[in-house]
Amino acid sequence: MTDNLNPQPRSYHMTPDEFRKYGRAVVDWIADYYERVESLPVLSRVHPGEIRAKLPAEPPQQGEPFEQMLADVDRLIMPGITHWQSPNFFAFFPSNSSGPAVLGELLSAGLGVQGMLWATSPACTELETHVMDWLVDMLGLPEKFKSTSAGGGVIQDTASNSALTAVLAARERATGWAGNERGLDGRLVAYASTQAHSSIEKAVKIAGLGRANLRLIDVDETFAMRPDLLARQIAADRQAGLVPCFVSATIGTTSSNAMDPIRRIGEICRAENLWFHVDAAMSGTAALCPEFRYTHDGLELADSYCFNPHKWMFTNFDCDCFFVADRAALIRTFSIMPEYLRNKATESGAVIDYRDWHVQLGRRFRALKLWFVIRHYGVEGLRHHVRQHVELAQRFATWVREDERFELAAPAPLNLVCFRHQAGDEFNRKLLEALNNSGRLYLTHTTLGGRYTLRMVVGSTYTEARHVEAAWAQIQATASQLA
Repeated sequence: MTDNLNPQPRSYHMTPDEFRKYGRAVVDWIADYYERVESLPVLSRVHPGEIRAKLPAEPPQQGEPFEQMLADVDRLIMPGITHWQSPNFFAFFPSNSSGPAVLGELLSAGLGVQGMLWATSPACTELETHVMDWLVDMLGLPEKFKSTSAGGGVIQDTASNSALTAVLAARERATGWAGNERGLDGRLVAYASTQAHSSIEKAVKIAGLGRANLRLIDVDETFAMRPDLLARQIAADRQAGLVPCFVSATIGTTSSNAMDPIRRIGEICRAENLWFHVDAAMSGTAALCPEFRYTHDGLELADSYCFNPHKWMFTNFDCDCFFVADRAALIRTFSIMPEYLRNKATESGAVIDYRDWHVQLGRRFRALKLWFVIRHYGVEGLRHHVRQHVELAQRFATWVREDERFELAAPAPLNLVCFRHQAGDEFNRKLLEALNNSGRLYLTHTTLGGRYTLRMVVGSTYTEARHVEAAWAQIQATASQLA
């Protein structure tokens, strides 16, 4: 009688046993995917709107079997996937994942940590601090970027947010910490090269400096920023009554992997008291290998630095590592303390609250996957794969030099090779389209010196010599067919 009067309330949750069953199915699916991804067309072939047209117009009123959901991944989602994890993906930049990274992400999702304060999950904060200190040693970065100094590191989502964080801190320092209180007067000026990533322009806009106050400095024949022109522009802006405040340099530009002269630019920034930010989004990973650390010469002059393990260090997106020489500048720029966030640990001053180190309040437990990657591969394993990718890219560059039909469009210091066919822009456009339509590989392009240029990036987790060799053979054969 009691059971009829007080029936057990229904639960719609997935039970632990169901989670175990379907979790194993998903892990098996991912493992199978990695085994077969090489055989799939790298570039998705769907047309705009094609995926949505196959989806139901209305959400389901009752829950559906998980088996059907997973089946629909194959039926509906996979046709619209461009396979960034394919060993034949040579486009844009690496976005390489790995088994330990995926498993670390799974644990992070399962724990569901909100790491905005030390108090909300001490392990989230302290592991992040420790891993970031590890990276200072692993990359040979200046000691001032360690938490044991006045600086420290924090995991951001992307290099774009690191750029915005740096610009905002530069803005506040240049205004005597008054920008947040009274707004700006339109006189602050920022500087980057013509080859700098577009995130610098976006950061300047969001930070309120204005696009008109971003000076794009011309580059030399290697597409690296010219320090003499930077110094000249700063002097001209000061003469005009403006207030220079921020300079961004790049270790490995997106278009060509150009290396800005960090030391010379840093010396100018030091003399002019400008915030000096260094963006090493992809190429920073190369500093795992001592022989590539020449790219970081002068980094001790920087106020901030970032690189992306989610590009070339086998850690799935998103994971950007941002370091500062003076963490007090970040905290003073970003810290606010509503009553509902007050707690004894914060007020003691003995802990780090990373919410004060960037724009957003909420934080995921990103350090877990990075910790897994570093512990699985070890420094030795990470160096092995970086060296292998660079060697393969250099081999590809040699093949380009030896084929009289092609030419290198820029120096190739690491794992990006910019090249083009001698037949001109229109031919190179057709060549790229034909290559990508083949499904066998995926390249992207840029413009260097006003000329259409193909980009070959070697950095995917499972790319081996045979994939690069097959790509070059496909490029040569396709060029012959189009000629």
